[in-house]
Amino acid sequence: MQTEKVDEEDASPEEYFARSDFTGSDSEQLSFSSGDRLLVHTKASSEWWWAELNGVIGYVPASYLSKDAEEEDTSPEDPWQDEEYFGSYGTLRLHLEMLSDKSRTEAYRQVILSNSASLRNKVVMDLGCGTGIISLFCAQLAQPSLVYAVEASSMADYTRQLVKQNSCEEVVTVLQARAEEIELPEQVDVLVSEWMGNCLLFEFMVESVLLARDRWLREGGVMWPSSAALTLVPCQAHSYYAEKMSFWERPYGLDFTPLQPLAQQEFFTKPKFSHLIEPDDCLSAPCDVICLDMYTLQVKDLEEIQAKFHFDVEKPGVFHGFTAWFTVHFESLETGGAAVELNTGPNSEPTHWKQTLFMLDRPVSVCAEDTISGTIVLRRNPVWRRHMTVTLHWNINSSTEETENCKVGTKTFPMWR
Repeated sequence: MQTEKVDEEDASPEEYFARSDFTGSDSEQLSFSSGDRLLVHTKASSEWWWAELNGVIGYVPASYLSKDAEEEDTSPEDPWQDEEYFGSYGTLRLHLEMLSDKSRTEAYRQVILSNSASLRNKVVMDLGCGTGIISLFCAQLAQPSLVYAVEASSMADYTRQLVKQNSCEEVVTVLQARAEEIELPEQVDVLVSEWMGNCLLFEFMVESVLLARDRWLREGGVMWPSSAALTLVPCQAHSYYAEKMSFWERPYGLDFTPLQPLAQQEFFTKPKFSHLIEPDDCLSAPCDVICLDMYTLQVKDLEEIQAKFHFDVEKPGVFHGFTAWFTVHFESLETGGAAVELNTGPNSEPTHWKQTLFMLDRPVSVCAEDTISGTIVLRRNPVWRRHMTVTLHWNINSSTEETENCKVGTKTFPMWR
């Protein structure tokens, strides 16, 4: 952490107040408490600013700061950023991406098809239905008595047209409302939703699913997905490291290494979404670090979820970071039927989620039979409720005593929309 003041010649800093506590994960990040007065010198990006507190300067997350010390969220929609969130689902871009994801869409289709007999005369809720693809699968592949297709965005108007266009209006009823606001004349037998985000929980649509479950799912009813797991593996990322960090060593024969600390802050502070890891880049066997039971999971459990991990390195390589993905399971309702699995990992067909890469600040060489152990903590943002941070603590236990420095490390990654 730097302790000297910023040069007086710099532009006058702006005063901001901390809306909640923040603990920096490394020497470049500034820790502060709720109510602290910070001076922002540079808005380096939309997410990280260069600020000063009591003569100490460092990077701070912009979403934790406010211009007004007394500012309060007077609208319940503000912390959820509903206008932005639902606005993005009111256009076709995201729906094209999701519908083009055959692994995702076919998994839901297979769930309906393989359980069609058990869905006969059942009442189904399709929460966050989007264009209504799952509702249409239900209506055409099974014989439910009714499907409530619930969609909060303006796409609901088009969903109604699609339901009519596919002659399913006698079965599918489209309701435009947030999950917290819907009113139904009855409870449902099955609650199905595609709520997963990057690193499983990002954007926290899962909260809406849990609230709908508690209010509208009848006792003994079915949740699809029925369970979910977050998987983690230590990995190599040679090409990404070369692209973002090694590039600055000698571009065009010139020494640009002074830009490497800036590159590290800009490219490695946040997780890399839509990463495709090659199976050979996994340094060990992956493991499920967090498992969720969708019947017992509570909203309060989402505030902080932590778990331990232990990996046995299987081959020599370079430990660049961790890669995460998720798997969800849909229980079978048929006697002797098999559960359907949707796996977003590197050994399955790629999905639109792909995987999420968390880069260390500095790579570490590891040897076969080294171990990497530690903890992962998913912590929900106390202000912006669709955001979260992922904190990784790791310890490398060398089998040869030749492993480089940085055997112990901690890093926090903010995940923002």
